[in-house]
Amino acid sequence: MRVGRRGLIAAFAAALSAAAIPGTAQQLGLPESPILTIESERLFAQSQFGQRIAREIEAETAVLSAENRRIEAELTTEERDLTARRADMAPEAFRALADAFDAKVRDIRRTQDAKARDLTRRSEADRVAFLQVAAPVLEQLMREAGASVILERTSVFLSANATDITDLAIGMIDAAIGDGSELGPDRPD
Repeated sequence: MRVGRRGLIAAFAAALSAAAIPGTAQQLGLPESPILTIESERLFAQSQFGQRIAREIEAETAVLSAENRRIEAELTTEERDLTARRADMAPEAFRALADAFDAKVRDIRRTQDAKARDLTRRSEADRVAFLQVAAPVLEQLMREAGASVILERTSVFLSANATDITDLAIGMIDAAIGDGSELGPDRPD
């Protein structure tokens, strides 16, 4: 998530010179502060967008896990069959079958590992996409508070809770983009 945090900070750099819109900060419950904080993990996880992504990844992970269990059962059966046939086979014939079985297992493992890595990459890409579509809302919050920067709350040693805009940002992002499903497959990457 390091790259995501840098992307979040970079998105705010463009708005460093933004001026506060008089009265708007109080109307939104924002502090008038040059520095705001946000919990980016919670921002993503508790947003409708992040919750949709979590459900999708969880469902795809469950499918992959079920597939892995099915494949494991099939390979266990095949291995038992091969072991049972060993006594009736010439050592060279058995070795050829055992080597072919081992190669098959390695290929399956590579394929299943690639599927798991794809899920991880998708999850990371969805986080980046979220930050891209959330940036305008966060920039608006920054302007309305008269802030010049939003810092990651977990990186701040000490701050007043009043500077944390995570809850407000979640509500505004949810109102602006919902769960993000309307962005479709061509969402920003």
